[in-house]
This record gives sequence, structure tokens and C-alpha cells, in this order.
Amino acid sequence: MPVRPRRATLATVAASAGVSVATVSKVLNGRSDVAPATRSLVESLLRQHDYVAAPPRRGEAAADDTVEVQFDSDINAYSTEIIQGTIDVGAELGVGVVVSVRRDADRGAAWARGLVSAGRRALIVVTSELTTGQLSALSRAHLPVVLIDPLNLPRARVTSVGSTNFAGGLAATQHLLSLGHRSIAYIGGPAAAACNQARLHGYRAAMEAEGAPVLPGYTQSSGHFRYQDGFVCGAAVLDLPERPTAIFAACDEAALGVMEAARERGLRVPEDLSIVGFDDTQIARMASPPLTTVRQPLREMGGVALRTALRLAAGEKIDSHHVELATELVVRGSTAAVMEQA
Repeated sequence: MPVRPRRATLATVAASAGVSVATVSKVLNGRSDVAPATRSLVESLLRQHDYVAAPPRRGEAAADDTVEVQFDSDINAYSTEIIQGTIDVGAELGVGVVVSVRRDADRGAAWARGLVSAGRRALIVVTSELTTGQLSALSRAHLPVVLIDPLNLPRARVTSVGSTNFAGGLAATQHLLSLGHRSIAYIGGPAAAACNQARLHGYRAAMEAEGAPVLPGYTQSSGHFRYQDGFVCGAAVLDLPERPTAIFAACDEAALGVMEAARERGLRVPEDLSIVGFDDTQIARMASPPLTTVRQPLREMGGVALRTALRLAAGEKIDSHHVELATELVVRGSTAAVMEQA
């Protein structure tokens, strides 16, 4: 049976560097009273020894333990709903929640060590992608991770929280079909994103079941789930020779971008063009007209992710490594029965 390598300790690193354990501790805690050359040497040896602070014993937590919620892009309406859900549950359970944005792809052993050294009990990563190597770094650091709406699920077993994206895409398209629309376009996010693929498949399933054709150019995918992507893709669809009478956008921000592209072309919503979004964030209710959308229970997803992360940190077993919460169609003023073409 292979012998499990022993965990490197502060004493190990201190002996290699020829300094005291207190000095190594100061470097780990970001103290300024360490000479630059010494700091550089200690940091190099920490990486070399793949040092990770010992995790708290089961059921034991330091007073400053927190869970970090990490995004890889700017905070938007979608993000704030997730954050609110985690904060609410954190307050209920007496656990601190730290929000961060990390745009760089350098998420390796040093990244995992830094999270543990900062007192993180677990990590929640939102609408991002973690490689097998990054997940291994977190595992070596004994830091549990939960993904929310991951762009792509890695091959390694990982815990994630999402919603019924296929059912939501199906419901959005069926709603438009029930209003008499047959020329319906889909504007999505990143083409390879799992949630985007599920919403697109729901759209296609509804169209196929009704016998409604999906014309060339009627499905568009952008690089992000953002307003500008909806505006650009919406303009492309609305400039087609056979303009659709309805558009299903894969998020609320993109739907508002489509709405603006329609206005620039003199089209009225919903008289000339019906629009459905996805998420049901605050901007859906603030839009003019208010946006018909598929409600994704974002706050609940944040709360479930936090509770699950804490269970993993406590060494508990969980029932499922992937949880999907139900979506719901919310009908507002941006959709109406198709008007007869003159």
C-alpha cells in the first residue's frame, strides 16, 4: 500500500529557509516586517513544499472562518441575487461571506494556499470554469468547492448547483408558441456553456414539437451573458430578410439588449416583437415594458450552495453532487399575441 506523503509544516519550511517559524508565519499572514529577500525565499519554499495550512478539526472552526464566493467577471444583476442568497444564509448560520472577482486564470497551488491561509472554510465559484488541475489544488488544500451554474463541468467529480435550464427554455418557447408566434429566434450566451446548451435544447424541443421551423440565423450565441451581447446578436437577427416576431434570450441582460436593438429599428415591444428573458432579476421588473422571463431561483441557489459547502467542510456526506432547482415562467408585458402581417 503506497505511503501517503507527510504534510509539510511551518517548521519544515523554516528549516529549509534557515529562518524561524515566526518569520514563515509572518510571510503567510502578509506581515510587512520581513525583509524582501527573505520573503521571496520563504514564498519560493512554500511553493516548493506545496505547503497548506492544517485544516480545522471536524466540527471546529476559527472565529474568523469564512466562505468565499468567487466570480470571474464584473458583478451584475445576476451576481447580486446569488450574493444576496449566500449572505442571507450566512447570517442565519453565523458564517461570514466574502465576495471576490478573479479575472486571471492563475488558479493553482498558491491560489488554494492563499484561500486557506485567509481562513476560508470553503469556496463557491459562480458561472466559471475550473480545470481538473485547479480542482486538484483545492483538494490538496482540503478546501471544499461548490460550483453554481458552471460553464463546463470537469471530468472530476465536483459538487454543483444549477436550475432546470432545459425545462425553462422549453417553457419560454412554448409560451411564445401559445401566442401564435412561429418565427421565434434564440439568443444565447457562450456556445459551449452547459446552461446555454440546455436552454437552447429546450427551445429546439418546443419548436420541433410544434412543427415550427428554425430558420438559418435564428440561433445566435455570444461570448457572454451580457447586455451588449444581446444588443449585437439582436441586431443581427432583426436585420435578417425574414425577421422573427419573437425572441427568446438566454438571460435578462441580453433580453434588454435585444429590446434596445428593436427600438433602434422602430419596432415596438410587444406589438411588433415579443421578447422573453431568463433569470428574473430586478432589471426584468424595471424594464419598459416589464420583461416576461423564466425565473431562475438565484437566491435559493446561492443559499443551497453555501449550505452544501459548509456540509462538505464539516466532512458530512451529501445526497447528490448536482442539484437543480425548479424554474418558473413569469409573464409580464414584453410578450403578446402575434399580429397579422400586412
